[in-house]
Amino acid sequence: MATLAKEFGLAARSLRKSPGFAVTAISTLALGIGASTAIFSVVNAVLLRPLPYKEPERLAIVWDDLRNRNVTNFPFAAGDFNDLREQGTSFQGFAAVATGRQSITDDVSKPEMVTAAFATTNIFSLLGVNVALGRGFIESDGTPQAPPAPAQTAAQPGTAQAPAAQAQAPPPRAPAMIVLSHGFWQRRYGSDSAVIGKTINSGAQVGQIVGVLAPGVELLFPPKANIERVPDMWVAIRANFDSASRIDHGLRVIGRLKDGATFGTAQAQVDRLAADLRQRFPIKNTAGLYMRVEPMKLDVVRTVQRPLVLLLGAVGFVLLIACANVANLLLVRASARERELAVRSALGGSRWALVRQMLAESLVLAGAGAAIGLLLAQAGIDLLAATAPSNLPRIEGVQIDVTVLAFCVLMAAASAVIFGLIPALRASRPNVADILRGGRAASQFGGNALRNGVVVAEVALSFVLLVGSGLMVRSFVAVARADTGFDAKGILTFQMQNNRLRGRDARVAFVKQVRDKLRAIPGVTGITSASTLPLDGNDSNGRWVTETNAADEKSFRQAEFFFVQPGYFETMNTKIIAGRSLVDADSRTRRRRRRTRRRSNWPPPRPH
Repeated sequence: MATLAKEFGLAARSLRKSPGFAVTAISTLALGIGASTAIFSVVNAVLLRPLPYKEPERLAIVWDDLRNRNVTNFPFAAGDFNDLREQGTSFQGFAAVATGRQSITDDVSKPEMVTAAFATTNIFSLLGVNVALGRGFIESDGTPQAPPAPAQTAAQPGTAQAPAAQAQAPPPRAPAMIVLSHGFWQRRYGSDSAVIGKTINSGAQVGQIVGVLAPGVELLFPPKANIERVPDMWVAIRANFDSASRIDHGLRVIGRLKDGATFGTAQAQVDRLAADLRQRFPIKNTAGLYMRVEPMKLDVVRTVQRPLVLLLGAVGFVLLIACANVANLLLVRASARERELAVRSALGGSRWALVRQMLAESLVLAGAGAAIGLLLAQAGIDLLAATAPSNLPRIEGVQIDVTVLAFCVLMAAASAVIFGLIPALRASRPNVADILRGGRAASQFGGNALRNGVVVAEVALSFVLLVGSGLMVRSFVAVARADTGFDAKGILTFQMQNNRLRGRDARVAFVKQVRDKLRAIPGVTGITSASTLPLDGNDSNGRWVTETNAADEKSFRQAEFFFVQPGYFETMNTKIIAGRSLVDADSRTRRRRRRTRRRSNWPPPRPH
């Protein structure tokens, strides 16, 4: 150990005598190691780290596919979910969830728009997440609300004639049971433990807080599921699944496999269920209903797995180029130190001693580069967290942890070997007699050949990176120039919800009042609203058919619906190539048509 410390001390003093070389080499390595560490931290958090659930390898997401209508990743109908639960031979259990936004009021603070998850009562036990305060859901929290009792009449004793019928008041509705997320509990309620038992109002619905989740609980679904990752509150669904709708699709389903069950056997089970549903319900047969079981971990990261692996490979090339640069610098430095090394060899220094000394200098350079690279990696992680796309799952978990630190140390050691070993071996065999007599021809020839080889490798790697970067830039420019069909310049959006209004006329009057007030603001040239914003993924998917074919189930087709108000196309600067724009008279519907919605009734659509 003392010899090793002496070697590193000598290496540090030697590098201190060549500050220009040391700064150049360390900076080059810091960039390569920093970029590799930053990207690996993302790969580690997104792809390698297990999902934050109990035994996550047994969790699956079950999807509906409507193959005859070219629709994939469709949510479940509540009635179909009930059948799935009853035929769970390969599954330990299933849970269903739908998320959205709700406007809430309470006696703590002002009204607020929050994200809410409406879930079956077994959601926490199936995922294996903990409650920090109060309790989680219990089975009775999902008991459906009993319908109001019918009006009754009663006869007074001693009279032959009954009095006028007196309608009994309907029983009070049971409150919905609510579990708060840990972050929402801290933010709105100041971590007050007395929050248990308090009520929250959301329009006509009253909820009672029964618990607070542990920190870090989240819902991990692929972006295509349109599920809020960290809901502010969780609400137990009170629904009678036995008699639930077969055409109102809005639930996302999670299943947990039994011990020993495989995803293959689970898929075979849901295939049998889908075939049975197609036989029992013509609408599902004409739509081509199939069910698909996907491992949750694989499904969550599927869309980002390949890009992240390619990006990690790209920064690996950057690190190799950095190593090639430093190796070339070390070769030049070794050529300048030939006389010094020859003298050491003449005085009895073994070849291993010279190699050890050169590798010690490489390790010092790599260690300093790794230390600075960690700082650069942390800066890159902070930048990535602020600019990462919304469809990158688990991005909040990206950090420099023990795994990332071990990766950085390994990269530093590997880099030291890569860029230090060949120059060390080359410099450890000096031609002592020729060098001490002043001759350098043979040594110089060998050194030039080796440096030329390093340069060729460096250029080859750079060329690969250059081609890849050019293709990426070309793809980015093509995406940026794509015609989206609207112009977002100068458009401001916000979400609005008012749960206190009752009746269609009151809601229409409120929307008109809001539009008039917004239109009166100086500089505002257009006002409209829509159920969803373009390209945000929160679409409504349903069946459509012409009125003449409404009785023929085979004539139905699937389409995405955007519910907008008059003025939408003008405000969004969208060109209408045929026909006309929408007017106020189009909003006066004469009858309500039945449709299959992609989003659930928990919660209602979000106006924009």
